[in-house]
Amino acid sequence: MNKQRSSESNIDCSTSGLMLLGWNSFFQAAFDGMDNPSGSPVRVSGVRRHSFLVTNGQREWLTTISGRLLHQKQEVFPAVGDWVLVKDSVITTVLPREKTLSRGASGGRGKHEDAARQQQVIAANVDIVIIVCGLDRDFNLRRIERYITLVYNCGLTPVVVLTKADTQEVPETFVCEVEAIAFGVSVHLLGFQDDTGLMKLKAHLDGSTKTAAMIGSSGAGKSTLLNRLVGKDIQRTGAVSSAVVKGKHTTTERDLIMLPDGGMIVDNPGIREIAFWDAGDGVSMSFGDIEELAAGCRFHDCSHTSEPGCRVLEAVATGAVLEERLVSYHKMKRELSYAAERQHKSAERLEKERWKDIAQIVKAIKKRR
Repeated sequence: MNKQRSSESNIDCSTSGLMLLGWNSFFQAAFDGMDNPSGSPVRVSGVRRHSFLVTNGQREWLTTISGRLLHQKQEVFPAVGDWVLVKDSVITTVLPREKTLSRGASGGRGKHEDAARQQQVIAANVDIVIIVCGLDRDFNLRRIERYITLVYNCGLTPVVVLTKADTQEVPETFVCEVEAIAFGVSVHLLGFQDDTGLMKLKAHLDGSTKTAAMIGSSGAGKSTLLNRLVGKDIQRTGAVSSAVVKGKHTTTERDLIMLPDGGMIVDNPGIREIAFWDAGDGVSMSFGDIEELAAGCRFHDCSHTSEPGCRVLEAVATGAVLEERLVSYHKMKRELSYAAERQHKSAERLEKERWKDIAQIVKAIKKRR
């Protein structure tokens, strides 16, 4: 790659508005390092059934994917937020991703599902993940823990938004509950009438080129929140049920939306299952309180289940750590360990190894008897 073309590509990216879409030195280096790039860089702003919406910051249009990409691995299939090269309305190349919000495909938490070995990219090249939870039947601390762990595991920054604050007499108590299990995570309360929480949330993106992705259960209020952030109705919202105070699920597609004061946001359909795709530091960052206590245990390999001198169990006994939180910690540690092994072994082989271990334990017990 000669310096002249690298300089020209920098100018093209700037004048076409790509910088406002988050184009940076990481993507520029990937583009400059290509021998014969086929097409111009644009960002995927929407995924449809048989096509992709792309934008260069000035206009948006529909594209299709090249046959070569169509038959490659799923990991390089374009997702919302991806930077791609487009030639004649055909996506020819997906540029490397800087950061990715992904999970195990639906069904991935089952023991025998092939889907457990598949990655589902929720959004590519995002910086912030807004976890939306309604203060109705949707509120669940254990689920919020899983969301935060998923986000940290992807190397991203979580932000929690508690919607439908007007449905509770003292909504601030919910904020305290979340802050008690989400150390260092920004938690914002959002009501229908009060815009204070909305302004604080907007501060994470205003005047920036950052990209946020929203995740949460169906009916948690993600589309309503997006409409308020944009300042107009761009996403259809369902009527709120008077019986359960819960909106109907209306979002079925993922779209990258430009915000009027800077930044972008990806709206996502509701997530029913939070399955981990790969191992990372998610548990350590989400459960910093337990990890800190674990450092003081008598045994360095303490499992925090029955060992003497376990600082974690002592904290549970005194109420400093809720037993439900410790159970959640153990569960996610096991899932992430299994997710790491799963990348290198088939699910069938893992099950055989598990049953082999169990058989050996049973055999040892019978021998002692």
